[in-house]
Amino acid sequence: MIGRIFVLSGNVFREVVRERILYIIGFYGLIVAASMRLLPEFAASTEYKMLPDFAFTFMSGLGLIAAIFIGTGLVNKEVEKRTILMLIAKPVTRSEFITGKFLGLSAVLSVLVIAMTAIMLVCLQIAKVSYSIQAITIALVFLLLQLWLIAALAVTLGVFTSSLLATALTFGIYLMGTITQDLLKLGNLSRNPFVERVTQAIYLIMPDLSRLDLKNEAVYGLQALPNSITLVGNVSYGIFYIVMLLGLAILIFSKREF
Repeated sequence: MIGRIFVLSGNVFREVVRERILYIIGFYGLIVAASMRLLPEFAASTEYKMLPDFAFTFMSGLGLIAAIFIGTGLVNKEVEKRTILMLIAKPVTRSEFITGKFLGLSAVLSVLVIAMTAIMLVCLQIAKVSYSIQAITIALVFLLLQLWLIAALAVTLGVFTSSLLATALTFGIYLMGTITQDLLKLGNLSRNPFVERVTQAIYLIMPDLSRLDLKNEAVYGLQALPNSITLVGNVSYGIFYIVMLLGLAILIFSKREF
């Protein structure tokens, strides 16, 4: 079973690379290199904070776009090409199919983030901007976990709806997931029981992506990061959500007829 999953994930990785998705790395390098020259013109006194913050934010945005647009089309592409009939006719279970697709996309996202991180560190060295490698490493681990969660969400939505609708829904859930804590606080401030229940329901259902966002903290070093207990709890939260989404995707996909 593990061998079949790795074969499927390897095929996804090679297919995405052939589609030139890795040219994102070159685009990222050009933008970050240009920002090294442009940012001092706008805010010379805060350049040491703006450059890593911009590099992290841009990396997160490109990773998000890749996760959503690739993830939502992984299953639908097989259905539209009718290659899904050949795959499920072979000794490949539907759970292996979904897991292999997700792992392949996760590998692509990991390569993208690692390559863009190398570019960012080189640019920081050239610009003589100080940074904490430990804080950046922790922030990158959480960024990857966030992108994997978005990839799992995109795959799940792509299982039972069209790629276009799945893309819109994934973007919407991502935006909601970044403000769930703010919505919860707003509901508590309203003093309205109905509003409080609605915001609490949204908070419980939507993924709290702010738990996996440490970009700002990484800019200020280790002292700005949450304590180790909070970090472990947030990692567990992200992993739980990924497993739950993949389980839902497998359940829905197992009931589809082709």
